[in-house]
Amino acid sequence: MKRLLILGSTGSVGETALSLVDQQRSRFQVVGLAAGKNAARLWAQAESFDVPVVALADDEAARSLATTRGSRRVLAGPGALEALVRTVDCDLIVHAVTGAAGLPASVAALERGLPLALANKESLVIAGELLMPLAQRRGATLLPVDSEHSAIFQCVRFEPKAAIRRIYLTASGGPFRDRPLETFPSITRAEALKHPNWSMGERITIGSATMMNKAFEIVEAHHLFQLQSEQIRVLIHRQSVVHSMVEFEDGSMMAQLGVPDMCVPVQVALHHPERAPMAFEPFDLEKFSNLTFSEPEPQRFPCLALGRRCVELGGTSGAVLNAADEVATRRFLQGEIPFPQIAALCAQALSAVPVRAASSLQAILDADAAARAFVHGALSACSL
Repeated sequence: MKRLLILGSTGSVGETALSLVDQQRSRFQVVGLAAGKNAARLWAQAESFDVPVVALADDEAARSLATTRGSRRVLAGPGALEALVRTVDCDLIVHAVTGAAGLPASVAALERGLPLALANKESLVIAGELLMPLAQRRGATLLPVDSEHSAIFQCVRFEPKAAIRRIYLTASGGPFRDRPLETFPSITRAEALKHPNWSMGERITIGSATMMNKAFEIVEAHHLFQLQSEQIRVLIHRQSVVHSMVEFEDGSMMAQLGVPDMCVPVQVALHHPERAPMAFEPFDLEKFSNLTFSEPEPQRFPCLALGRRCVELGGTSGAVLNAADEVATRRFLQGEIPFPQIAALCAQALSAVPVRAASSLQAILDADAAARAFVHGALSACSL
């Protein structure tokens, strides 16, 4: 029986993982769960799966469990997720926390040499230069859970890296792939959160609308598969059926196809290196018969260039871009800035904040803090 830690269990990927475990309880035991603030949902999950240890990053939320915890161990505070990873024995960690806050847990998992099913793309974006060598030194398997990188992982599993000519990351184009550019300043929060194909958390959904998610995926692919920027192409694929493609040196191409459902990449990670049966939507000729691909428009999706810039710059540039996007996205969701300003602020931060060698976790955290301070300062100056 495989023992699981699930970080970010109350989010969409965490809930998906638990739903799959629920269908296959004889194969898995959940030994730890972690969330940010949603104490009630976390506790319900712990009760349902008889989980002995839970972690909440928010102290106040954890205090609400004081009268109900019984024999269950509760870790609380900003370091609770990392403490959970460092102290609980397990066979696989599913990491679905969103944002830079998930990085310490990623480091802890790899330092222990544990297999890490990583949906927290920010870890690789901001610290890929640290995490990939660390995983290699400790013999830790890093399993991508993003649908695009899981697709590539499945296509290249048994192929030598030197045989890869290029990869193609597909993107739905989000809710504004056809919207007139001149109307972008009037985009509302509700419109930006209405994704045409996928159901995801708020930040990821906004990242799909700006295409910052795909910019991050360029950086991820660079680290995960040791590819240069020119080997990574992005294509608009409206149907979200082809999750990614790989082109090899001999002209062959491989693609991973499936309906747009996170159950598939999560299932792949949970059962690696095996494949296990799952109830899924079978092949449907109507859905698979009309697959289209097109180049993304640079003016519509300026964030893509920022991802490529990070690959070129290396160092702490990914930390700068991610931090700027976290702040700008939150300010948009709060109704404080127009939609196009998300990309503009990120570009400004990447130009203004010095990029240094990603020589340590502290250097990365310093770059993260500097980028956040820059964006807040830029917005304060605009409001004067």
